Amino acid sequence: MNLVVLQNWLDNASFAILLLTMLVYWGGAAFPNLPYLAALGTAGMAIANLCMATLLGARWIEAGYFPLSNLYESLFFLTWGITTVHLIAESSSRSRLVGVVTAPVAMAIAAFATMTLPSQMQASEPLVPALKSNWLMMHVSVMMLSYSALMVGALLAIAFLVVTRGKNIQLQGSSIGTGGYRSNGYRLHKASELISQPPAPSAENNGFARFETSSNGNANTAVLNLVTTSEPQIAASAEPLSPQRLSLAETLDNISYRIIGLGFPLLTIGIIAGGVWANEAWGSYWSWDPKETWALITWLVFAAYLHARITRGWQGRRPAILASTGFVVVWVCYLGVNLLGKGLHSYGWFF
Repeated sequence: MNLVVLQNWLDNASFAILLLTMLVYWGGAAFPNLPYLAALGTAGMAIANLCMATLLGARWIEAGYFPLSNLYESLFFLTWGITTVHLIAESSSRSRLVGVVTAPVAMAIAAFATMTLPSQMQASEPLVPALKSNWLMMHVSVMMLSYSALMVGALLAIAFLVVTRGKNIQLQGSSIGTGGYRSNGYRLHKASELISQPPAPSAENNGFARFETSSNGNANTAVLNLVTTSEPQIAASAEPLSPQRLSLAETLDNISYRIIGLGFPLLTIGIIAGGVWANEAWGSYWSWDPKETWALITWLVFAAYLHARITRGWQGRRPAILASTGFVVVWVCYLGVNLLGKGLHSYGWFF
């Protein structure tokens, strides 16, 4: 089979599948009572992931080197990484809202690579001398995977801000997963117990308390019920979020933190590998190239995020805003400096 024809078919198929998958996820969010849409969205992401993996494999066989030498190849590798991290996040969180925010980004990147880039930029070309190294696979692939993870984590942080309407709410979980040092203000009661006076809702818990009800004699289920009180409430919590939104916010906050925690070590390893490769190719570990500078800025932004969560105990709105800023910084580091400026990393791109 002609590998070039196969690649052309696979990149268009990847875009079409991601477009349909995005519509399926959005339909599932609009009509949550249709359970088959969730499974269909996951299947679409998995098929698109497989198509892009096959595309990159065919490209590797055709060109004879790891397919990360130009913009077209890196865009599809980035999209493949985003879909891979998406499947991990969705499996971990059991929430289909992950696809609502990741599918449009993956589709837009595939569309840009397939329909916007000129044909000469999509064709395989011989490597420039600086790229003829085993470090190409080590450094660039790890950096692209870190971008994928950090983008997905930042997108989930943006989704958290949307779900919570930007409110500063106190979540039940903690940054390190124990929650032992936080007072979540919930009161648990069995259905058979008589509650003489309902507990006053905490402003940190958004006006909700957790009660335990029993649907049968063998199992108890903890649920969130709204607690009313005659005491005046703070204006900021006059319109409390629903229990469903609170539960979803906790899930998004937790999975965003974990995905960023996965991407940050990859970014660190990628920067170190890049420094070693730079010394081998150019005789200097660090030259303050625009790409290197923005990679350092990206590292500092997400290091601040993890420091705030692990050391300072931040959770909720403040780290979500910081992670959302990191989404823009990652895009500037990955694409902006290569499109708008010249440097040692601009070969094979627009300049």
